[in-house]
Parts: sequence; structure tokens; C-alpha cells
Amino acid sequence: MPNNMLKFVGLGQRMPDKRLAAERRRDFQEIYAEFEPARAAEQAGRCSQCGVPFCQVHCPLQNNIPDWLKLTAEGRLEEAYEVSSATNNMPEICGRICPQDRLCEGNCVIEKGFESVTIGSVERYITDTAFERGWVKPPRPTRELDQSVGIVGAGPAGLAAAEQLRRRGYKITVYDRYDRAGGLLIYGIPNFKLEKAIVQRRTRLLVDGGVTFRQNFELGRDATLEELRQRHDAVLIATGVYKARDIQAPGSGLGNIVPAMRYLVASNRKGLGDAVPEFDSGALDAAGRRVVVIGGGDTAMDCVRTAVRQGALSVKCLYRRDRANMPGSQREVKHAEEEGVEFVWLSAPEAFLGEREVRAVRASRIHLGVPDATGRQQPQTIEGSHFNVDADLVIKALGFDPDDLPVMFKAPELKVTRWGTLGVDHRTQMTNLPGVFAAGDIVRGASLVVWAVRDGRDAAEAMHRYMRAKSPGAEPAVAQAAE
Repeated sequence: MPNNMLKFVGLGQRMPDKRLAAERRRDFQEIYAEFEPARAAEQAGRCSQCGVPFCQVHCPLQNNIPDWLKLTAEGRLEEAYEVSSATNNMPEICGRICPQDRLCEGNCVIEKGFESVTIGSVERYITDTAFERGWVKPPRPTRELDQSVGIVGAGPAGLAAAEQLRRRGYKITVYDRYDRAGGLLIYGIPNFKLEKAIVQRRTRLLVDGGVTFRQNFELGRDATLEELRQRHDAVLIATGVYKARDIQAPGSGLGNIVPAMRYLVASNRKGLGDAVPEFDSGALDAAGRRVVVIGGGDTAMDCVRTAVRQGALSVKCLYRRDRANMPGSQREVKHAEEEGVEFVWLSAPEAFLGEREVRAVRASRIHLGVPDATGRQQPQTIEGSHFNVDADLVIKALGFDPDDLPVMFKAPELKVTRWGTLGVDHRTQMTNLPGVFAAGDIVRGASLVVWAVRDGRDAAEAMHRYMRAKSPGAEPAVAQAAE
């Protein structure tokens, strides 16, 4: 074992420098500084190079984490980048927004007693360095193929599939309803977690590699699914899920009660310099208001931390379970608490109070009962435990469901599951329509970006097999990066 590894026994965990909460509350810039090269190498050297790397096992992409940590510790960054990018189409993005405390870092074998290796920060450092030094190239095949693919949705699943298929030589057109590519990465995730230039840098690579983007395109409005099937040899649906789950409670129709995505999109558009009438009118601006966010996932954390930066008078998060049982990243909760967010654990809204606009949330205390079939303790309302939380703006971050795609796409023959997600053959990723595939949240339900990347890669491989079978005489293109 090289002497620059196994440093965890004498070197503690250290993240990149984090800006003070009082400073970062005032802007939307990323909260972590860049890793200094020497410190990144030291932290990578804390890896124990264990024989059973649970970090890799618990990564949806099965990233070769110990390998690129070892290469980083040895100063072989270009090789580290090659290993990292071999399994991940956007490691610099996953390094920023993945809940590593629940995935790779949370399963590091040295975590107990020594704290885990800072995997996410090193992953980000490797690829940011690769961009700075010109190692990241557009995807260009050695030979163009005649077959074409249409991809509906320019989020992480669609972008990952586009890159994989373009490397094989297929003609790729990505259709997206927004005016910028990136989907949730652009419009849903705030800048303090993922600056928009990082996403735009990645999509520019695809354009430079020959991928065509058609923005402001809605399937069902600008073309039917059948028309796309006629244009392309295969179609991938990777639209994600955006229909907000609602809460049925008295007063839910009052003004200033808004879904999380509407709030986040307005804030992100404002940051991008777009005209946002709802924000400029104050309807979606938290400045000077008492904000209550309902929910405990990562979207709720994005909302509370956005409200802080907009200058809210107070920000409270109501969640029906306790801290240990919340689905969001514990690291995000810690950041939010540092920035002044108050968490009201074990509480659930019962009603919204006010005349025309909300003035308070009426909530009840919750007791966690016995676990259900999933293993999670079930929330039970404690009788007589009502209390009110003052609020001028309530943001509902309760999760997302799929839209009615057969209706939206004017494709009634497209089959969906009982949950409204697209039904696919999980061996082939194909829907019930020949040549129409699906990937990402529209198949698995609302999930993590890293899972969307994995699904996009899997779908691309399945689509390649399908198109090879359709044209058995076509030789596969050998993928390479542009020189």
C-alpha cells in the first residue's frame, strides 16, 4: 500500500472551507470554497482502500471511488478524472448536490470513529480541475451513424442518455419545454448548491459535440408522440415529475400558499436575469415575511434556505417526523440551522388561517407509532395538541407526482402504472410502444439526480441494442472525446 494512503488514522476529516453563515445568508453563491490541491490530496489519502468498498456499492452509478481517490492522493488528477467520468456523465454536479451522507460517505467503512472520507468534495475537485486544464472534451464519435434519437426532457436523465448515445455516433435531438437545458438542475436547485454556470458548461459540451437542442418545445403541443416516433429511430421520454402533491386542509385555498417548485423556479429565474412578474410583485418574494415551509425533503431544504437569502423575517420548517427520520440530507439541515432556520419537528398542518391571505398555520403535535411494512414509524396525531404558527407565506414541499402523460402527449395508447409513472420493461427500459423508452423520475418516481443519471445511461445502452437489432449491418461507432 503506498504510504500516501491510510491517512485516516492520523488525519481528521476536513471539508473545503465553508463561508460563515452570516456572510452566505446575504447571497446565493456556493457555500464551499474550492479544495486546495494539497488538502484534496490529503483527504483523498484518508481512504483505507478496503477490500469491500461499500462507498462504491451504495453509489447508484457504482463509481470506482477508491480508485480515483488513490489517483488523487498520488497527484495523478488526469487519470482520476478519466476514472471518475467513465461511470458518471456529470461528476462535478453529483459532487455538489448528492446527499453523500446517505450514500457513499454514509457507508464509508472508516466512518465510525474516524469520520468518512470527503468523497463528494474530492469528486467535485477532480472534475473542476479537469475543466480548468482542458481535459474535458465534447463527445465526438469516430463515425456518424444514420440512425437518430429523440429525447424528451433535458434534465439529468436526458442529458446523460444524450451524451452516451452521441458517443456511439447517433444523431441526437433533445426536446425540452423550458428555454434552457438542464431541467431541475437549472430551475429547481438554488445557486448556493449548484451554480447555473456549472450546468451550462456541461450542456455546452453536448452542443459542441453535435447534440441538437430544441427548447420551448412541448410534446403534445408542438408535436405528438407519434410524430416524434416517425422522425426518429428511437425516442426516450425523460420528462421527470413536476406535479406538486397537495394538502387537503381547511383554508388551503387562501392566498400566499404556494407549491415549492413554483417558488424555486421564480427565484432561479430571477437569479438568471429573467423577468419574473410574480417575484417582482412580491407574490413569490419572501423578503420581510414570516415563511413556513411544510415538508422534510431536500426540496424543503432548498426552500427554507432560499427564503433566508431573500430576507425573510423568519423561516420555520414543519415536518411530521423527527430529525432522524427525515428524508432530506442531514448536511442540508445543518446548513439551514446555521443560517437561522427553525425546525418544528413532529408537527403536521391541520388548517390554514386567514381571511383572503394566510396568516397562520394551525398544526398538531405528532407521535411516531409502530413501523409499517416499509420499516418507517407512522405519524399519529396527539389529540388536543393544536398550536398556531404565524405565517405570511406558506410553501408546500410535499413531493411530486407524474403528470397525465398519455393526455399531455396525445398518446392514449401509452401505458402507465397505477402510480402514474410510465410502465417499462425493466430489462429493456422500453414502454409498451416499440422504440419508445423511458428513464429517470418518470419511471421510478421523484428521486435523486444521481439515480436519473444512472437511468439515462442504462436507457442509452438499451436503445443502442434496440437500434443495432433494427439495423444489424451497421457497425458500432467507437466513442472518443474530441481532440
